[in-house]
Amino acid sequence: MLYWTLLFLVVAIVAGVLGFGGIASAASGIAKVLFVLFLILFVVSLVAGRGFAG
Repeated sequence: MLYWTLLFLVVAIVAGVLGFGGIASAASGIAKVLFVLFLILFVVSLVAGRGFAG
């Protein structure tokens, strides 16, 4: 999932440099959502892993 976030971030940067504002905005929005989802799943997996190990 982090791979897809970085991919959309690169697409947003390239589109922004080339002047495609709408595409850059959409790609950065998708990247933000995926990153937040990644963080939530990461924290959940840490908590779940800690509960079973202890």
